[in-house]
Amino acid sequence: MSSDAPARHLTALELIDAVLDTGSFASWDSAVPTPYPGATASYEEELRRAREKSGADESVLTGEGLIHGRRVAVIVSEFTFLAGSIGSAAAHRITAAILRATAERLPLLAGPASGGTRMQEGTPAFLSMVDITGAVRAHRQAGLPYLVYLRHPTTGGVMASWGSLGHVTVAEPGALLGFLGPRVYEALYGKPFPPGVQTAENLFDKGLIDAVVPPEHLAGIVDKALTVLLAQPSAMPEPPPTASVRPGAGDAWASILISRNRRRPDLRRLLAYGARDVLPLNGTGQGEKDPGLLLALARFGEQPCIVLGHQRPRQPGDSVMGPASLREARRGMKLAEELGLPLLTVIDTAGADLSKEAEEGGLAGEIARSLHNLIGIASPSVSVLLGQGAGGGALALLPADSTIAAEHAWLSPLPPEGASAIVHRTVDRAPEMAEAQGVKVAALVDRGVVDHVVDERPDAADEGRAFCERMAVAIEYELARVKGLPSADRLVRRAGKYRAGTR
Repeated sequence: MSSDAPARHLTALELIDAVLDTGSFASWDSAVPTPYPGATASYEEELRRAREKSGADESVLTGEGLIHGRRVAVIVSEFTFLAGSIGSAAAHRITAAILRATAERLPLLAGPASGGTRMQEGTPAFLSMVDITGAVRAHRQAGLPYLVYLRHPTTGGVMASWGSLGHVTVAEPGALLGFLGPRVYEALYGKPFPPGVQTAENLFDKGLIDAVVPPEHLAGIVDKALTVLLAQPSAMPEPPPTASVRPGAGDAWASILISRNRRRPDLRRLLAYGARDVLPLNGTGQGEKDPGLLLALARFGEQPCIVLGHQRPRQPGDSVMGPASLREARRGMKLAEELGLPLLTVIDTAGADLSKEAEEGGLAGEIARSLHNLIGIASPSVSVLLGQGAGGGALALLPADSTIAAEHAWLSPLPPEGASAIVHRTVDRAPEMAEAQGVKVAALVDRGVVDHVVDERPDAADEGRAFCERMAVAIEYELARVKGLPSADRLVRRAGKYRAGTR
């Protein structure tokens, strides 16, 4: 996709018309006082010309409407009004809209396009970014979705406040997005800003935003996100047949070989065959993304959740889970906790990245912080042992209120060959080590770590869709079940599953 900005961009009203259901928009804006309090004659003339040019009375429009029939609050910048800059009247309008959306428990969609703080108003306008950010924080703390659509251009104080706080953030193709506007950079430093940096596409590549979406597709993205974020499942599903499955009597090494089959269904196929309303998210939102982890919103049956899990490498030598993966995972954990959604983690790894870069990136510390967060997360949680479960990379996603395991999944401190090399100084006794270490599902059930087994008939690789559908039904049931458990002792119960000597 080209990083060149498109020739024409939608006005605030055009974006509202493109995103909201026809005729559903209702403005929340009261009139801006004229003359503007404290404005100089020259500034008042600029405001007059801005009103005439844009057809708007300020640089933002706020209100509510319907997106696919669902009531949503909106805040949209009008860039043709003094470059969408934020002065005191605009800031008051934004803050009032956020507070009203919070009071009425509405999800909020923000569509900034702004050069930042209005220079004509100086420091008081600059300080208003704090007030706006405080309102966004209160909205998020109320467990309400805050979605952002970054438009061309969004820079300065807007990008550094309410433009960068979305639970889900997408951007207009080719949009210029950044902290310092390129014209200001060139004026300050006497040279142009490096090309291709402040583009929506580059921000996506760096894991700073979740997607690049044209305006005509925005309503669909918002609807899919809110379908998950606001889902209210009604009844507890009936226990599926897998709830009574007992683990097979096969040996551990046979399961390990089965789990390594490259045709075995992975997380991508589980979502494709077993979930709906899947909306992939991208990166940490802080300049990192790692192909070793997948983060998404999804529903299994009627049950919504935040999904995070290992992405099995497609080819030998492809990236495996590194420290950035776990920082992205922590973004998912925070989303689940803030929005009150269940968390689903999916484990399928031959081991974390073992490299200089991973060590210097703090892999061990990231595993520790992931464990710390999962043990203490307030949201209901379910983990799935889908296939391989080797080492700290697997353990980092394991703690949960309930754990489901595929019949031939396994969990071990090292791949059995590594354990054999340590104990016997040869890899040849890996099958013996696997059995002795209790890595297979039967042993994990006996220890109380695994609560639900999904059978393979006889190997998930030979029945990809059917296996994924069975696993999805088990996930739906366990998500519903753990949501119904008493929350008061959730953390004690969860931690107790892993206590040495409990079984």
